[in-house]
Amino acid sequence: MYDHDRRRHVRMRALKAASLILDNKQSTFDCVIRNLSEAGARIALETTINLPDRFFVQLSDGTRRHCEVRWRLAKELGVSFDAPEGQAA
Repeated sequence: MYDHDRRRHVRMRALKAASLILDNKQSTFDCVIRNLSEAGARIALETTINLPDRFFVQLSDGTRRHCEVRWRLAKELGVSFDAPEGQAA
């Protein structure tokens, strides 16, 4: 079974500008959201960077989500979003 077969939320293809926010807001990296769902995203980076397992993603519309890395390739990664405050995971 492929990962996309196990997903509970449909991921929609997207090309959205975003930023990764690290180190307690001390470092940011531009990125592009390649696909997006309520539960996670596929993120493309311009260069290979060493990222922590958890960080924030901020979309160009100002939406900010805390996330955890699920997989990594050279310049792409898949993340799952933490449940928004007040919602069960």
